[in-house]
Amino acid sequence: MLSLVFATLIVALQYPLWLGKGGWLKVWQHEAQLEQAQKANLALKNRNDALDAEVQDLKQGYDAIEERARNELGMIKQDELFIQILNTTNVMPAKPVEKVTP
Repeated sequence: MLSLVFATLIVALQYPLWLGKGGWLKVWQHEAQLEQAQKANLALKNRNDALDAEVQDLKQGYDAIEERARNELGMIKQDELFIQILNTTNVMPAKPVEKVTP
């Protein structure tokens, strides 16, 4: 009987340690959440660093501005010749128009 009381007392003392408000289960859950948040922060930091580098490049030189104007806006310099080559290998030939006579 005394051993049953001690076993119950041990279980009662262990419950808050493992499953209570500040128990190991909560600690493990918080560590997993912390790891996920750190990964998300690292991805956002890398994105911010890339954007910061792009802003600095735009502030310092005209090469980045020129590149964006060419790629995104299709602009060309004065006295420059623009040539566009179309890929015609995948283009279906047009059907001839049939003449309808009344």
